Amino acid sequence: MTSIERTAYPRFKRLITAHELHLFFPPSRDELEWAADATDCDEHLVALLLMLKSYRRMGCFPALEDVPEMVVDFVRRAVELPEGTLPVYRAERTAKHHRGLVRKQAGVTYDQAKARQIVEQSIRKEAAAKNRPADLINIALEKVVEAGLELPGFSTFDKMASKIRTEVNASIRTGIHDRMSAAQRAGLMRLLEERDSDGTTLFNRLKKPAKSPTCGWTVSATPTCGWTESPRGKSPTSPERRTRRTPRSCGTSSPSNASRWSPL
Repeated sequence: MTSIERTAYPRFKRLITAHELHLFFPPSRDELEWAADATDCDEHLVALLLMLKSYRRMGCFPALEDVPEMVVDFVRRAVELPEGTLPVYRAERTAKHHRGLVRKQAGVTYDQAKARQIVEQSIRKEAAAKNRPADLINIALEKVVEAGLELPGFSTFDKMASKIRTEVNASIRTGIHDRMSAAQRAGLMRLLEERDSDGTTLFNRLKKPAKSPTCGWTVSATPTCGWTESPRGKSPTSPERRTRRTPRSCGTSSPSNASRWSPL
């Protein structure tokens, strides 16, 4: 299973700042009136408000037990509910009804079949070039959000990424196998059969990471190209005493091709 922390799937952070609380979670007067009309007890009221604010922040419904305590306390105090009021539902039917109210209030479309279709198409397309499940999940997340649909649960993304990735990789392996000749297939099998002196197979040697690249050129410690200076005591500017300047050895007979780089 892919760790949700490795993906962009929306979730509550471990630490929520006061700025984030006041920016994303305070219920407005209209939201409070809407929630009060739809509920019959304080527990359902705070639960419905938490679902609404969480959905607008994340695009999905987190489990109420996963909502950080600081968020619960903030919303409860904002609507002046008694201390100790917890967001709980006595029946799953009520929770399902409230999720429908939140979707209608937020103006979003609930179409899990279409969302799953987008997820499958996105992952299947990208799995031919990408192999990390987290990358595939992130791409599918982006496509579902672009379509304006409610996000399926993370487990749905994870299971589909694992299944489709396996299918695509199997198809790639089959394609490679079918293009190989019998001799090439036999050569591959020998990688598992033939062993080095230490008992490891040749395939084990093949799996070793490549060494760091080395440059085939070195820089000389001192310049190998240049011009000789005039002998001591003679003015280099005097025409009759100027020493004829000749190029030093550069490993080439042509001064125009002189280079301070010499191959190893």
